[in-house]
Amino acid sequence: MNAVTLGPAGTYSHRAARAVAAEVSFRESVTAIVDAVADGEFERGVVPIENSIEGSVTESLDALADYDVAVTKEIVTPIRHALLAQSSEFEVVASHSQALAQCRNWLEATHPGVGLEAVASTARGVERAREDARVAGIGHPDNAGDDLEILAEDIQDRTSNATRFLVVAPAEARSDAGGKTTLIVYPNDNYPGLLLRLLEAFADRNLNLSRIESRPSGERLGDYLFHFDVDAGLYEERMAAAVEEVSGIAEKGWVRVLGSYDTQHVLE
Repeated sequence: MNAVTLGPAGTYSHRAARAVAAEVSFRESVTAIVDAVADGEFERGVVPIENSIEGSVTESLDALADYDVAVTKEIVTPIRHALLAQSSEFEVVASHSQALAQCRNWLEATHPGVGLEAVASTARGVERAREDARVAGIGHPDNAGDDLEILAEDIQDRTSNATRFLVVAPAEARSDAGGKTTLIVYPNDNYPGLLLRLLEAFADRNLNLSRIESRPSGERLGDYLFHFDVDAGLYEERMAAAVEEVSGIAEKGWVRVLGSYDTQHVLE
């Protein structure tokens, strides 16, 4: 099986993708990854969806709403950030915007004068550090190699830092089996109690929503779609009934069920 994820090699996404496929290719954006899977270029894609410190990855949410794909698995992995550089004399810290945010307090406390540079991935920031002695990168300690020093380890602001990745596949790979289901709802409507009606479709059947996010639809100002993660599989009658009710509520818009799946924990 081949998979595509955020590159270059050495990103946390790469670590998650190796749990899915032996052959891993790279793209520079989540949208490009989901697009490549939807077009059938790759069998699987691995995208970050949520971090325990910084919350949801909005580009991933938007890409899942824009392309007809399935979700076949979620991968949860701890995030261990290290500061990597050629020496302790550096002027800029380069990394993915999420990594910079996850280490914000530590950087402000220990290196208040350095600049911050957001790049496409943590691995890209480490590459910048290899190319330029004035730059330090934030990434996994293993990314230091032989040419960078590990100036500090576990610099994330919370020791519980973890990221959840979704494994996306072509739409025909959608399954009803698994303990969790993701769906996206675009009501194309707006009236008092609309969101309550959507939530009650799950609450009335004792279905737990482990995550709910709203994102602009892009159609007009103040118009939103909703991402739901439900702790139940589509094979369960109560879950199927909830989806049917939600589809009726959103009859002016659409409901995209990405499928049911299980969780894999990757600790390395």
